[in-house]
Amino acid sequence: MDYSIETAPLEELQCNCVIVGVYQDRQLSPSATALDNSTQGLINKIVNRGDLSGKNGETVLINAIPGSKIERILLVGLGENKPLSGKNYKKALLAAVNSLKKPQIKSVVCCLAECDVEGRDWQWKSRHIIEVFSDAVYQFTQTKSDKETESKIEKISVAATETNRTLAHAGLLQGKAVAEGMELTKRLADLPGNICTPTFIAEQAIELGNQYPSLTVKIVEEAEMAALGMGALLSVSRGSRQPAKLITLDYQGGEKNAKPIVLIGKGLTFDAGGISLKQAPGMDEMKYDMCGGASVLGTLLAAAQLQLPLNIIGLIPSSENLPDGDANKPGDIVTSMSGKTIEILNTDAEGRLLLCDTLTYAERYNPEAVIDIATLTGACGIALGRVVSGLLGNDDALCNELTAAGEIANDPIWRLPLWEEYQEQLKSNFADMANVGGKDGGTITAACFLARFAEKFHWAHLDIAATAWRTGPTKGATGRPVSLLSQYLINRARASQNISG
Repeated sequence: MDYSIETAPLEELQCNCVIVGVYQDRQLSPSATALDNSTQGLINKIVNRGDLSGKNGETVLINAIPGSKIERILLVGLGENKPLSGKNYKKALLAAVNSLKKPQIKSVVCCLAECDVEGRDWQWKSRHIIEVFSDAVYQFTQTKSDKETESKIEKISVAATETNRTLAHAGLLQGKAVAEGMELTKRLADLPGNICTPTFIAEQAIELGNQYPSLTVKIVEEAEMAALGMGALLSVSRGSRQPAKLITLDYQGGEKNAKPIVLIGKGLTFDAGGISLKQAPGMDEMKYDMCGGASVLGTLLAAAQLQLPLNIIGLIPSSENLPDGDANKPGDIVTSMSGKTIEILNTDAEGRLLLCDTLTYAERYNPEAVIDIATLTGACGIALGRVVSGLLGNDDALCNELTAAGEIANDPIWRLPLWEEYQEQLKSNFADMANVGGKDGGTITAACFLARFAEKFHWAHLDIAATAWRTGPTKGATGRPVSLLSQYLINRARASQNISG
């Protein structure tokens, strides 16, 4: 995709389509007014005859504009003529790009950044145009013989004035980096498990490291994991013919001795449940159990593109969870890298076994903060649906920073309690803890399990089990929470520059 900022007068543009806004009560945005004047009142004629009420998300495509270099104009409803909420701005953008997928439109100029959005500037508005449009036109074709995609859009331009050009350009750069990070995440997640194996993800990380000098990649193999005592992680891979990988990415953009932010992403490339076998319906979607790991790769890509002045460590424990004669059995007891023992009551609660050893491994980096991202519990979807991701953690400041970043990024999260009372559910008669705490509060008890391995640093856990992919007719990866994580890192970068400056 080609992105640019366009400051030329609208009537001089040569493009397939210009997107302008219309408010309720037939009120035109500034760009809509300018186009109306240059087209002999064409837009007002359409609005006045009732083809568009101005309700947020409504669209009308004008396919012929006599005497104009512009081939089409898309009118987008913005609602009441007042500053939009961030959600309604995104809703209008999404309606716009969805209206342009099927027509033979290759180049688009979007004028919606001129709309007032509550508490947001031109940089934010421009960034979201890039992110929303790029996300909407993504279509997975890698394993199809017919590579034809629904959308033909190749170029997206954000219309801006000379006054706002600098902010708009900054937003474009951010949006491009985040969009490409999300696209990498979605592409990896949408691949089937027979292609996207732990080795394949490791190869993608190495390729990413080759592209960016600031990024160093190392792969920890099973022999080294065994020497480190990662009995919990290795117990998961015993049922698979694919060797487990612990993928480490070291991004050095900050001062040499500055403490890093550690991102840990669950990278289970397929989860059949092990001996505690899942039911067949929907099991194909368990290829998405590596979305946490994919989001770490996507976020590191965005950070490297933006050259953020931070030190960031990415850790991706990757394996498969399959039934086999050597697989974990319910009742088995394994010893984690920390030395704590775990009774395996359910082999389908394997993600926390990957993560707990990786959390212990993260201690060697003396981190400023640790955030793990995992498609961990179906219970999170039951509790919160597919709108928000779950957040739990042992540090209020870190959790508040992540929540604020989610609000800015339009990638919301909701904090759940991590109270000591829930730890009682993890008691075991035979080990230091059980790997499950029963059906009640499953998302919370899973985080309680992880919390026992995160006592030495500030830690937050994102449960993305219900938000990492869509199911049904629109099945596919969402790329979440790359936008949230990128915004958190951008915020941290700004804060570090203000402190040092």
